[in-house]
Amino acid sequence: MNKKKLELLAPAQNIEIGKAAIIYGADAVYIGAKSYGARKAAGNNLDEIEELVHFAHLYNAKIYVTVNTILDDNELEDAKKLIDDLYKIGVDAIIIQDMGLLELELPPIEIHASTQCNIRTKEKVKFFEDIGIKRAILARELSVEQIKEIHKSTNVELECFIHGALCVSYSGQCYMSAYIGGRSANRGECAQACRKKYSLIDENGKTIIKNKFLLSLKDFCAEKYINELVNAGVTSFKIEGRLKDETYVKNVVLYYRKILDKYEKSSDGVVISDFEPNINKIFNRGYTTYFLGKEDKISNFETPKSMGEYIGVVSKTNKNYFEIKTKEKISPQDGLCFISKDGLIGFLVNKIENGKIFPNRPIKTSVGDRIYRNKDVCFENLVQNSKTKRVIFVDINIYKDKITAYDNKNLAEAEYSYKEFAQNEEKMKENFVSCFKKSGESIFFTQNINFKTDKIPFLPISNINNIRRELFQKLEEKRAKSYKTNYFKKTKYAEYKDSPKDYRLNIHNKKAENFYKNCQIKNIEYSPENTKNYSDVELMRTKHCIRRELGMCLKKTEQKQRLFLLDENNKKYILNFDCKNCEMVIKPLK
Repeated sequence: MNKKKLELLAPAQNIEIGKAAIIYGADAVYIGAKSYGARKAAGNNLDEIEELVHFAHLYNAKIYVTVNTILDDNELEDAKKLIDDLYKIGVDAIIIQDMGLLELELPPIEIHASTQCNIRTKEKVKFFEDIGIKRAILARELSVEQIKEIHKSTNVELECFIHGALCVSYSGQCYMSAYIGGRSANRGECAQACRKKYSLIDENGKTIIKNKFLLSLKDFCAEKYINELVNAGVTSFKIEGRLKDETYVKNVVLYYRKILDKYEKSSDGVVISDFEPNINKIFNRGYTTYFLGKEDKISNFETPKSMGEYIGVVSKTNKNYFEIKTKEKISPQDGLCFISKDGLIGFLVNKIENGKIFPNRPIKTSVGDRIYRNKDVCFENLVQNSKTKRVIFVDINIYKDKITAYDNKNLAEAEYSYKEFAQNEEKMKENFVSCFKKSGESIFFTQNINFKTDKIPFLPISNINNIRRELFQKLEEKRAKSYKTNYFKKTKYAEYKDSPKDYRLNIHNKKAENFYKNCQIKNIEYSPENTKNYSDVELMRTKHCIRRELGMCLKKTEQKQRLFLLDENNKKYILNFDCKNCEMVIKPLK
């Protein structure tokens, strides 16, 4: 059993979402700076990140910043300056992919190896341990048993994804976007080629499937496997979604906070919520446990868009309205959708009269159509208007000439003066209790109030309130000062025994080349993004197998013909099948 404190790690597109993630239960937040993060649309300036760092540290929560793109030679010094600045403002760790950064004189900031490093073997994790990396962010494709084996063989912290969108390719090994339009996923510019339409054709030119989303996966949901992942050695449980909105993050974070609360968490404070989270009511393409368990269908060929929650079937249709057999309450402006022969059809509810649903535009439904709700107005309003708080419990001790506040780690005190003792001690006690139970805008919540004096001084209520504000301010300052950041020791070199000897190392600059040479790797190649040569590159290697999804697994069928993908621009790709490893490979057609 894993004895370490566990971390719920949440994404943040910006500082507001980062703060919300912490309030709703995150033990740590990962966020991008203005540059060099793997999401160009989710950048933040240093002042904003510093403010988030200060806020997080009050709860003993951590902030990690993504610096996980591969870098041009002329970007390295600027990236170093960024890391220097992140260290100065108290960021707890940086997440990297480019090992060229380790050749620079970095400050002693903790370093995590990004999932973009394609971390799926115990040999690679051992390599990261040997060079001094603190944490490895595991590939999503691993099973519980594979994670357990890695944990047995290494001592680094293990982080794994538990919720959100899935990349169809092994992370860091997708070159499709760069090949098609020059937008490299490894440079933070992914054009999401996996969410486009493709046709599947055989070697004779016969179309097997026409214009479907053949590379689009469902979203990941590992809630059923949390306990197994804990026992396997995972200490950080990561939610994907640095481009997701605040409602999504609040809801998903609170959902997993409730699941993980049976374990000891790595941050402080208790979340007091006023709604029940529901992951079916936010963006999702349908859920899969991926390779944690046995799953028949991991893809959604019909749509890459959110389908939301299934609510029922069409029971009656009319030119202007339809009816649904459902137990759910449907509201005007809810977003509904269904799958037709033309794909996903979505619309808003204009009005509802006597069970009749009037769409905001003409649509044609049929009896039996399965209806999903991908926008629940009432639920979204509930989350957006929630008064959920995260509080630090404190004990208040009232003495004859001072009052102290203790949060189980830090002690603050405020002195006061008075002219006389209270004639009505019970009433005075009630005033003290009433005033100190008001937490206001502070992060504290008074749990116990103890009177440590025989006689109760008389103080006006306004004075007590002022003392409370002063005391809580002092305690907050003490919490900020007492926060300890873990620092990283200088990088070492180590032999990388399981290393590929080609472009898959994603070497993009001379510093990275030097690093791997110092790790005894010879005859290495530069990244495809550097050489611009994709002629013999695996554009994707994926555990998603179209043959398996269609019941055409080569282990179970005599249909051995070669298969190809054809995109909407008539560009053709060959599919190769590595049945030994149960992997599919997409390559450009020469």
